[in-house]
Amino acid sequence: MRLQNIHENNYIHRDLHSGNILLLYKRWRIGDLGLSQPAENTSLNNEIYGVIPYIAPEIFKGGKFSKESDIYSLGMIMWELTTGCKPFADVEHNIDLIYEIIDGKRPEITNDTPECFANLMRQCWNSDPSKRPIINEFLIPIFKWYNTTFEISPSFRKEFTEIFEQAEKKRLELIQLKKLGPEFSQKSHPKAIFTSRALNSWISKSSTINSSTIMHSIKQEHYITKENDFDIDINTQRLSSSNIQESSLNNQHSNAIYTISKPISTVNSSRKRNFEELKIETQNIGKHVKIDN
Repeated sequence: MRLQNIHENNYIHRDLHSGNILLLYKRWRIGDLGLSQPAENTSLNNEIYGVIPYIAPEIFKGGKFSKESDIYSLGMIMWELTTGCKPFADVEHNIDLIYEIIDGKRPEITNDTPECFANLMRQCWNSDPSKRPIINEFLIPIFKWYNTTFEISPSFRKEFTEIFEQAEKKRLELIQLKKLGPEFSQKSHPKAIFTSRALNSWISKSSTINSSTIMHSIKQEHYITKENDFDIDINTQRLSSSNIQESSLNNQHSNAIYTISKPISTVNSSRKRNFEELKIETQNIGKHVKIDN
């Protein structure tokens, strides 16, 4: 089964990750269709079940699974193919990672990745589902690169052959220097979980989180939010925003604790997160929130 077949039959996979991809007679097939549903199913009460790094950010904000969320998962699989590593394997898969994914955190693209391939990856994991390619748009460049590799279409050979040959040369050099591949990857975190599991206990379905504002840097007496703006043109396959900021949790307070039994707090339209046990006072546009003693 191919993702194209699933989407063309108006179904959604809902749990797409590398563990559900099988190799059969030298052909890749998607398995584990147990969570698949018709695309027109608009219910928001569906259980959130899967592997955190492969789940689209809108799902963590209470959105429903869609063809676009499948495409996001496909983008993560593309990154895994270029690196030989699983995404976010070096960190605990918990609420902190969910916040960072919502805030725009994505795996770092390696230097050996061809720019055209990297651009398609970025489109697939765009924070805005409407800016991700549909499956047929995704396949157009894939088939072009495939034809180039096997010399089926000479008209494309000049354009792409050199790009992929240089990328492969650089990839082999990085592997030899142990700067790429499993030997290069950091030791997997013991709480990095790459098997599908229910995540509802971590997520409040009724919460609404603004995709451009996430509290993710915690200090002793201040909570700070930051904004990301992803604007990728599918036609040009180029990043057009200069406002992409790198997520960081280095300043997280040592006593700040998240538990799996505590739902994600709500961020309202004025861009602040309400905590039941704390009185929060916003200042200016909500970028800085101070806790009253």
